[in-house]
Amino acid sequence: MKEYLFKRVLSITIVLLVGGLTVYSQSKSELQKKKKELQKEIEYTNKLIKQTSQSKQASINQLQRIDKQISTRQELINTMEAEIELINDSITKTINLIDTLTKDIDQLKKEYAAMIQSAYVNRSSYNKFMYIFSSASYNQAFKRLKYFQQYAEYRKKQAESIRSKQSEYDQQLLLLEAIKKSKEGLLKAKLNEKNQLTNEKDRKVNVVNELKGKEKNLRRQLQEKEKAAKEISKAIARIIEEEIRKAREAAKNDGRSTKGFPMTPEAIELSNSFAANKGKLPWPVQEGVITAQYGEHPHPTLKDVKVQNNGIDISTTKANTGRSVFEGTVSRVIIIPGEGKVVMIRHGEYFTVYFYFKEVFVSAGDKIDTKQKLGVLISEDDESSSIMHLEIWKVTNKMNPEEWIFKTNKN
Repeated sequence: MKEYLFKRVLSITIVLLVGGLTVYSQSKSELQKKKKELQKEIEYTNKLIKQTSQSKQASINQLQRIDKQISTRQELINTMEAEIELINDSITKTINLIDTLTKDIDQLKKEYAAMIQSAYVNRSSYNKFMYIFSSASYNQAFKRLKYFQQYAEYRKKQAESIRSKQSEYDQQLLLLEAIKKSKEGLLKAKLNEKNQLTNEKDRKVNVVNELKGKEKNLRRQLQEKEKAAKEISKAIARIIEEEIRKAREAAKNDGRSTKGFPMTPEAIELSNSFAANKGKLPWPVQEGVITAQYGEHPHPTLKDVKVQNNGIDISTTKANTGRSVFEGTVSRVIIIPGEGKVVMIRHGEYFTVYFYFKEVFVSAGDKIDTKQKLGVLISEDDESSSIMHLEIWKVTNKMNPEEWIFKTNKN
């Protein structure tokens, strides 16, 4: 009974440990996937920074890209640390399993040695036969014979069990060695990333210092940007109001309700489809990194100055093309002096707005497919990259586009 309980506890322990290693494998896989995505983002941002650094003067765009690089690098380091923690946990579990196997092997060897010793003492076949034939009845003789057979079988199983446990022990030692090497490589990679992070922070300090000497110019640029942003927001609001007015007139003529923003069955279906794809919409450029997020944020260099962003800014390669994130109909192409052209697309009660085109390929009323090219982005004279600004509106309410597009650009 004791031996049975010992084996039962041992088997449960091994199942738990192996189960823990399976969870570790799944979590490690997720971390490694995230790590690859971050490394890809860092590589692309670094490409943009190198292009921007060719410009003679520092700029806010350059600073934003360096900031993005720093935050992504820090996230990569955090991911590496999480992976190292998982590896440490795996090492601990593997060592515990090896200790358990060692104890089990020792116990099996002791039991086997005792059996061998007993078999040596009672090795005479004559003694066995005498023991069987001295039985008081046929039934007792049969039981004694059965005992010797079972004992021989048990010895065989014990030997097989020792070999099996020894093999498992050897495998766990190899696994432990592999995990330790994996940790070594990860620690070296983490150290390299930390060194890169230090260099990027130093570069940021240099750019900030250079920009501080241009405060008057930066304030003027900010005022111009804010003025243009307000004009565009007013224009968007007017276009949406016009869309609502037209929808109400059409609903009235069709005998439908004119409350709110009335839509045809097709428009309702499109609107629902757009909403169902929240978090899964493609990016408005084939490749890029988000360098300015939605909402109110402190200005990168000007003290006590807040910047309001109604969408997100995506840094991309120079003169890249912008594309639609979902099928719909072009509501309007807006021209803003000094800011280029803006394309506004309706998706039922949702609107996506794309900024900073030098030229556009679409016109008001055009039916648009998902990922259809809309136009070529502006490239500033002193910049070696472009910016795509994306806004998402649900009727007159501004939404955070970062919550609607894929977390990473999946092309």
